[in-house]
Amino acid sequence: MNAALSMPAKAYVRRRKQLMTMAGDDAIVIVPSANEHIRSRDTHYPFRQDSDLSYLTGFPEPESVLVLVPGRRHGETLLFCRERDREREAWDGPRYGPEGAVEAFGLDDAYPIADLDDILPGLLEGRSRVYYHFGRDAEFDLKLIGWLNRVRAMVRQGAQPPHEFLELGHLLDELRLFKDRDEVRFMQRAADISVLAHEAAMRAARPGVREYELQAEIECVFRRHDAEPAYGSIVGAGSNACVLHYRANSAASQDGDLVLVDAGAEYRGYAADITRTFPVNGRFSAPQRALHDLVGAAQAAALAQARPGVAYEAGHLAAVETLTEGLLQLGLLKGKLEKNLAEGHYKRFYRHKTGHWLGMDVHDVGEYRLDGESRLLEPGMVFTIEPGLYVSPDDSSVDPKWRGIGIRTEDDVLITKDGHQVLTDRLARSADEIEALMGR
Repeated sequence: MNAALSMPAKAYVRRRKQLMTMAGDDAIVIVPSANEHIRSRDTHYPFRQDSDLSYLTGFPEPESVLVLVPGRRHGETLLFCRERDREREAWDGPRYGPEGAVEAFGLDDAYPIADLDDILPGLLEGRSRVYYHFGRDAEFDLKLIGWLNRVRAMVRQGAQPPHEFLELGHLLDELRLFKDRDEVRFMQRAADISVLAHEAAMRAARPGVREYELQAEIECVFRRHDAEPAYGSIVGAGSNACVLHYRANSAASQDGDLVLVDAGAEYRGYAADITRTFPVNGRFSAPQRALHDLVGAAQAAALAQARPGVAYEAGHLAAVETLTEGLLQLGLLKGKLEKNLAEGHYKRFYRHKTGHWLGMDVHDVGEYRLDGESRLLEPGMVFTIEPGLYVSPDDSSVDPKWRGIGIRTEDDVLITKDGHQVLTDRLARSADEIEALMGR
């Protein structure tokens, strides 16, 4: 792996300016940090910064609030954060403090978080619109309502309270949907680390291996390369692969099982998301290969639709048609293709969509439909393509040879000016490629 990547400070400045331009000069934008959460008694879950605050500043600490005040003469970009505290820093690690935050993150000004209650009402006064994620943090919602009420109480003294409250996601989600060159570098690094992790799992596979042992191989690679899991790794052996969000990761594999691994690294706040399905003994059986090849054909059909100007939904429709046609040929479905598609009979074996936006969140922000129609793909969008087939182990309506087989193949795709780039293309995908990798 190359040296550690860092996001240039000018990228954050550019994003904040874009957002303030979209919000308008009479608006105010308020973005609180994520909260720390108790895991048990006096221990906490690992802290992960709110993606929006991270996108706009890179600031990594809890108990902080970003306030953007477009056109404000004394500074447009303000941060409220914890003060330096030698005693607490001895326990929890160093803090930037307001002075350090201004210098490190290119902000106009910063204040102690304890001053938020005194300062924010004055920033709200005279602004006509408030952009904020209402309903995400009930405690902060109540604080904001209190600050607004304090401004409203001063109307007779000439105060002008905001009169319009708008969902911040309407602006910020669209910015985040389109990845710039720096973001693509981070996502490619996350993808490269994830590829190495999946390869490690395939090489460690053997009959009898427990799911958590493969999970350990994967997540060891993540940490070794300065990344962490972007989501809870899914490792399902045998019929556990048919559980879409399988979590236990505790079963022992049996000779002849397939193992479905859905795992991705998060690098500097950006996620990868890969799924591969491989035989624990290194060789696909004939029924396993038939379904695996069909999923691969569906993924190729979806990928052929990944280019600018094509409706996002076209990839899903192409995958569904390919899967349905293949299921008819294999005898898992019966009847005419058109009737099976129209009536959704494929949903017995394929219950999810063919992908989702990908970025700072593994299921990233952004609208899939505009004005009721599937939106058209544009350069800079990144999403997954992940068709699958899942045959329930107790489905008595199909030949026993198919029962309990679960397969998904997932890659991360960037739309470019003239087509697409598969960020995860280095990882073995076809049955032949997987067997060759496992046989080395």
